[in-house]
Amino acid sequence: MSVVRVLVVEDSLTVRGHIVEVLSATPGFEVVGEAGDGKTGIELCARLRPDVVTMDMMLPVMTGLAATEYIMAYCPTPILIVSASTNRGELFKTYDALAAGAVDVLDKPLGTEPDDAWGRRLVAALRIVAKIRVITHPRAKLGGLASQNRVAPTPLPSSLPRVVGIGASTGGPGAVLSILRALPADFPAPLLLVIHISEPFGLALAEWLDSQCPLPVRYARDGEALPGLGQASVLMAPPEFHLELQGVRLSLGRGPERHSCRPSVDVLFESLARSSGPEALACLLTGMGRDGAAGMLLVKDAGGLTVAQDERTSVVFGMPGAAVSLGAARHVLPLDEIGPFLLQTCQRPAKGRAGTR
Repeated sequence: MSVVRVLVVEDSLTVRGHIVEVLSATPGFEVVGEAGDGKTGIELCARLRPDVVTMDMMLPVMTGLAATEYIMAYCPTPILIVSASTNRGELFKTYDALAAGAVDVLDKPLGTEPDDAWGRRLVAALRIVAKIRVITHPRAKLGGLASQNRVAPTPLPSSLPRVVGIGASTGGPGAVLSILRALPADFPAPLLLVIHISEPFGLALAEWLDSQCPLPVRYARDGEALPGLGQASVLMAPPEFHLELQGVRLSLGRGPERHSCRPSVDVLFESLARSSGPEALACLLTGMGRDGAAGMLLVKDAGGLTVAQDERTSVVFGMPGAAVSLGAARHVLPLDEIGPFLLQTCQRPAKGRAGTR
């Protein structure tokens, strides 16, 4: 069995000692270095070339965000953020680090967890993160990557999409941000968004996205009406709540998890197929697992448009790959082409309705 070599970057001696203790006691893991500040973390990463880095956000000398950006630019390595992130500023830095290429995030141990529950979560997260392929400068390089999975475009339907659903998981914050930044403030169709992220870290994600792109972004409210065409907005599923479109209204619920996820992309897409049919557009982005693939197939079968992110630009091709395997994706596009595709599709004149926007 191959050994996962870990670099631990954490300024708290107590937390760093706990991480090292957990990993040292776990077969298949080796702690190859420890750093108490971001600058030392960068130097050790370049010299030791670990398989994975655990990265705190609030570090002396150089912050975890700055260290993440440097590592992803010059010695790309899978990074698991391990952060307390209890206030808005720390949460925003965490989202910035995820957008810069960090793979996932785990909350720091509180000391009140039963037995070794936190240690098991740490080990499970590191096993996954260490296997993920990362690329240099993900935000700068994606535009130059050619698609390996492109599906030939199919004719666009005659009706304009009246709602766009977007689902993402691992690598999702950065991918969603890339798409939303490509859409103008007057984008005509409302967007419904599901991103898998644990509750402590999802609390301010809508606010962060809102601060980063032209479109207004907020969490959806149970029972509110779906905005009409021409009322640009992005409505996001809150942490631990499924988001559905029921007729012309949004519904939030704490029903059973789907694919171990709540919110679930499948739940959203299935509701779009029922409520909007050929006027729905479902977009499935990078993420681990299969959530969203079956729901996307229902949207396609109902006559709606479907687009999946391609393998080359996905941090993890699990979710979009499952959709491609099912034949659910009418279009498979690199990340930098998805935003322009949404804009072209939703703003074009519909057949028989020339001049309609």
